[in-house]
Amino acid sequence: MMISHNVRLLTQAFALALSALLVWSGNVAGQTPVPGNDLVARKGVPSGDGATRGSDAADGESRTLNYADPVQGASSGDLVRRALQSNAELAATRLDYERARARLRQAGLRPNPTVDFEYGTGRVIGSPGERGATVGFALPLELGGQRGRRIELAEAELAATEAEIADRERRLIGEVRAAYAEALAALRELRTTEDLNNLDLQTARVVEARFTEGESSKLELNLLRVEVERLRARRAFVEGKLQAAALNLKRLTGMAPDESLRLREDLSEPGLPEPPSSLATAIELALRQRPDLKLAQLNELAAQAGLKLARAQAAPGVTVSAKYSSDTGITDPPAPFTPVPDQSRRLSFGVSVELPLFKRNQGAIAEAGTAIAQARARREFAEQVVRNEVTSAYARYEAAQTAQRLFEQGVLARSNANISTLGEAYRMGAFRVTELIAEQRRLVDSQREYTEVLTERYRAMADLQIAIGAPAQ
Repeated sequence: MMISHNVRLLTQAFALALSALLVWSGNVAGQTPVPGNDLVARKGVPSGDGATRGSDAADGESRTLNYADPVQGASSGDLVRRALQSNAELAATRLDYERARARLRQAGLRPNPTVDFEYGTGRVIGSPGERGATVGFALPLELGGQRGRRIELAEAELAATEAEIADRERRLIGEVRAAYAEALAALRELRTTEDLNNLDLQTARVVEARFTEGESSKLELNLLRVEVERLRARRAFVEGKLQAAALNLKRLTGMAPDESLRLREDLSEPGLPEPPSSLATAIELALRQRPDLKLAQLNELAAQAGLKLARAQAAPGVTVSAKYSSDTGITDPPAPFTPVPDQSRRLSFGVSVELPLFKRNQGAIAEAGTAIAQARARREFAEQVVRNEVTSAYARYEAAQTAQRLFEQGVLARSNANISTLGEAYRMGAFRVTELIAEQRRLVDSQREYTEVLTERYRAMADLQIAIGAPAQ
C-alpha cells in the first residue's frame, strides 16, 4: 500500500509539472502572457536537505509589467511622432531651412551704391582764398543676369535643404522603429524566461517534496536548482538589455531618462503598415517619394544653377557714376587792379568698365562643371542604393514571413507534442528530471529563435517602410 501510495504521489506531482510546462509552451507560442506564480512567498524556509532557500516572491512577480501595457502603452507610431516633435538633433537640423531662407533673401539683394565726398583748401599752403568740394555717387550694375542666377541657385539650395531635412526625419523614424523592435524582442525574451523560471520553481518544490520523503535523489534536486539559478541570471541579463533599449528609445524621442515608458505592441502583431503587394511596386514608390533621392536630384539642379551663375559672373563689372564739384579761388590781376573772387561749379558723369583681360571666372566655371558631373554621379548612385535597399528589405520580409510560418506550424507545434510524449513516458516510468530539463532548454532555444524571427520580421517591415520613403503614420 505504501509503495502504491508513493507511486500515485509521484505520478500526480510530475503530471502537474508537465501540465504546467505544456500550458507555458502553448501560451508563449500564442504570445499570451502567463500570470505570475501564485505560490506563497517563503523566506528562509529550510529545504529538504537542510539548506535555507531564499525568497521566491521576486521570482513570482512579473517584471514585464514595468515595461509593457497593451492598453495605455506607447506604440511605435506614438514614439515616432514624439521623436519628430522632440528630438533635439532633428530640431537643430531644421534650423538649416531658416538659414537657407536667409541665403535666398540675401541672393535677391542688389549691390549698394557708394557716395564720395571730398573737400580741399589752400589755407595750409599759403593760398587762403582757394577751396573746393566734390560730391560723387557711384552705382555698380550687375550684367548678364547675375542677380537672377543667384536667386535661382538659392532657391535650388533651399529645396535641397528641405529634402535633406525630410531625409533626416526618415532616418530618425527608422532608428526609432529599430530601437522599438529591439525593446520588444528583449521584452518577449524576458517574459519567456520569467515563465520558465516560475515553472522551474514549481517543479523544484515538487522534487524537493520527493527528496524529503526519500523518493528522489539529491542530484535531481541540485540539477533543477542549477537550472533555476541559470534562468534567474538569464532573466537579469535580458532585463538589462530591455532597460538599455528603453533608454535608447527615450534618447531618440527626447524623453527624460526617468520618464515612464511602457510598450503597447507585440512582435507577433506589428503596428506597421502592410508592405506593398510586389517588389516592383515597392521600388516604384521608393523612386517617387524617397527624400534622399529627391535631395540628389535637387543637388544636381543646384549644381546646374551654380554653373549658370559662374558664367554670369564672368561678365565685366560696370559702375556708373555722377559727380558734382564746386571750386572757389582768387584771380590776382596785375596792379592797380584788386583781386577778384572766382567760383566754378561742375557736374560730371562717368562709366567704369572692368577689362576682362586676365580674370574671366575660368576657375569657378570649371569647378561648377565638375560639380554637375559629381552631382549626376551621386544621383545615379542614390537610385541604385534605393533599388538595392528596397530589394533587400523586401527579401528579408518574405524570408522572415516564411520562417515565422514554419516555426508556428512545425517547430513550436512539435515541441508541444514532445511535452505530451514526455508526459506519457513518465507515466510509464521512463521519465527523469534530466529529460525535463533538457526539453525545457530545447523549448527555450526554440522560443529564442522564434523571437529572433519575429524581430527580423518587424525590422524588415520597418526597414521596408523606410526604404520606400513612406511618411510617418
